[in-house]
Formats: sequence, C-alpha cells, structure tokens
Amino acid sequence: MSSPVVEDEWQAALAARDLRAFRLQDFSRALVVAAHPDDETLGVGGLLHRLHDDGIEVTLVLATDGEGAFPDSTPAEKSQLAETRRRELNESLDAQGLDAVRPVWLGLPDSGLSRHRRELTERLGELAKGRDLCLAPWPDDPHPDHQAAGLAMLAAAPVGAHCWSYPIWLWHRLHPDDASIPWDRACRLRLSETDRQRKSAGIAAFASQLTPGPRGEEPILPPAVLAHFERDTEIVFREPPRTSAPEHRFAELYARDADPWRVSTDWYEIRRRAIVSAALPARRYGCAVEPACGIGALTLVLAQRCDRLLAFDPIASAVERTRFACSGRSSVDVRVGSLPADLPPGPQDLLVYSEILYYLDDRDLTATIEASVACLRPGGHLLAVHWRSWPPEAPRDGEDVHRRLLAHPALTPLIEHVEDEFLLHVLERR
Repeated sequence: MSSPVVEDEWQAALAARDLRAFRLQDFSRALVVAAHPDDETLGVGGLLHRLHDDGIEVTLVLATDGEGAFPDSTPAEKSQLAETRRRELNESLDAQGLDAVRPVWLGLPDSGLSRHRRELTERLGELAKGRDLCLAPWPDDPHPDHQAAGLAMLAAAPVGAHCWSYPIWLWHRLHPDDASIPWDRACRLRLSETDRQRKSAGIAAFASQLTPGPRGEEPILPPAVLAHFERDTEIVFREPPRTSAPEHRFAELYARDADPWRVSTDWYEIRRRAIVSAALPARRYGCAVEPACGIGALTLVLAQRCDRLLAFDPIASAVERTRFACSGRSSVDVRVGSLPADLPPGPQDLLVYSEILYYLDDRDLTATIEASVACLRPGGHLLAVHWRSWPPEAPRDGEDVHRRLLAHPALTPLIEHVEDEFLLHVLERR
C-alpha cells in the first residue's frame, strides 16, 4: 500500500478543482446509510445538519454495530464494543443537535457485509420506500463494507430518488490523481464554522475509535486521519442510474398527473419553447421528428414550422393527449415509440431533442446519436435542449449529453444558448 496522503496535499488538490456546489433540492425524506457507526458523521456530518435544519425527515441506517474494528478482539470484547459504539452514536447525534435522528440498527456482521449484500439490499429496500434522497458510502471506497453498503443502497433506492455517495477511506488510502475517483460527478458542500463545530463534537463522541484498542492497537482514527474530516468542505459523488430510465417510471408519473412537468403552465417550459422556436435556423422545414413529445406542447410549436412532423413518446396516455392537441393538423403524425429503436430512417430535415437524451444510458445514447446522424440529410439540423440540473432517473446530466453531441465528427455546431437552468445547441449535419 502506498503511503497515506496528508491533508495538506488533499487541500491543495481540492483547491485546484472547480467542483460544483452541492445544492439541497426540495427533498422531503432522506435515507442515510452507514456501514459502521461514525461513517455518517465523518463523511457527511455537515450535510446531515443541513438536512435536519431544513426540516427534512432523516432516517439513519447502520448496517453493522462496528464490533469488528479491532480484528484480534475476543467475541466478548466484540460484543462489548458493539454496545459501546451504539451508545457513542446516540451521544454523537445528540452532540450535533440531531436529536430527531434515531438510528435503525440492522446488526449485520462488521467486516462481512459483502457476504450479506442481498439481505442488506432487501432490508434497505423496505426502508427506502418513499424516499427522495438516498446517501451511502461511495461504492468504490477502499473498505469492503463501505463498498457493500454503497452498492446495496444503489440497488435498493427508488427509481425517483436522488442518490449520492460519500467517501471515507478514500482520503487516507488513495491519491488525488487516482483514476477511480469520479471527479466529474463530485460536488462540494461548504461548511460553516457552526457546521464544523457540530461535526467536531460528533466525532469526539466516538472515543472507542480515537483511542488505542484492547491490545494497544493503533486508534482507528489517529490524528492524521481525523485531519481529513476537519476541513471546511465535504465531498459527495452523484450516483446516477447505470441504465436508461425505465418507461414504467414515466407511466407512473403520467398516471398520477396528466401534466407532471407543468409544461402547459410553468414559465420555464413556456419560455424554453419560445427560445427553441427562435433558435431554429430555417424559417421552414420539410420533414421533422420530435422524440419524447410528451403531451404535445412543443409539438404544436414545431408543427407551425414543418411540412411534416413525426412526434412519438413511449407513454400511450401522453400520445393520446398530443394526438388530441394536434387533431386539426394532418401534417402531424403522433405515435407510440421509444429511443433509439423508433427513430425513423431519413432523410430528415430536423430532429428536436427536448429534455430526453439524459435519460439514456451510454449504449442507448450512442445508438441514438448515430441513428440521428444517419437519418439527417446533409445540411439538416439537430436541436438539443436540456435542463442543466440532474433528474433522479437520468444516467447523466444535460451537459454530458451536449458534450457528446458536440464531439461527433459529422455534426457542426451552429448555435449555442446557455443559461443557468438549461442549455441549447443547434448542430448541422455535414
């Protein structure tokens, strides 16, 4: 194992990176998973304070009691340590002012979570129901229990939950340039002085980890390790889905609300459609395609600029509403269809992708981009517009989508429009 990285090196490395700020969204119920008592305080103590102070319901789940911190301990010593660590966690939460957060103990074996991942996933699945925010250790953190807890959370999280992970052993086991660190998904949470004081008080409660073990073993958290958790920032990694968003998720949203994104009334949606229309370089197009047309708000705008327009969506109820909205326009064909399979052959003059491509995984996005290029005639236009935030069901954000589009050798950028909330590009087929 390489020598540990001292905190000064990490401070310099973090200062050199332009990391995005972590933003608390309209969360209501959070599930926070820790492999051992103290993981949550070390990794995201400051974030827990923010959630709690904002009135967000927080359920803290401890996969183990942390009884295996000192491997040479006797069974009796491990049992005693388990009791100690449970008490310490409650004292830590109280010291941090997290009085409303009471831990749920699963009692799985410390240092053996990887053998119990199925059980852990099942138990987390029950606790995760109805949660819109899930936090767990980074699935690549260099401790097998942290890895197991992170992977179990990702498998158990509801499809509509925002998932984030927090590193712990990364700071003293890896170097800043380690290729496994997902800096492209990293966000920084700045801690106030009050946050730091509360977190420090919480860490101090874990005396069993700050002092030598029963046989004089080195403390689990010596000063050099603690230094990583005394900084004024916490780092979390976005953990997006690995596969394309499932169609049943959108069917559920439409079943609950005929206009789940308020495309008919929300000013963001109304204004974005106006900018899409203004950004189209040609006054009129022959053949155009609009995948993921939803309930047809943008379809009606595009229909005024196209001789023939094919609009499709995977959700039948949305398609029916679009058909009704376009019932007086014989030039508009509305169908049930999905990307990338139902993208029609060319030649097409215009493709419009609005708030859809970030829902595709790598395979589906690559196939969709290649099919788009193939079906566009030379000189045809591709317009892409996406929200700059990250939908919970999406494997990527809009900026990643647009980077991939702009990198395609057959597409020439014509127009760029970037705002805080969304970005738009028009590209021309060479």
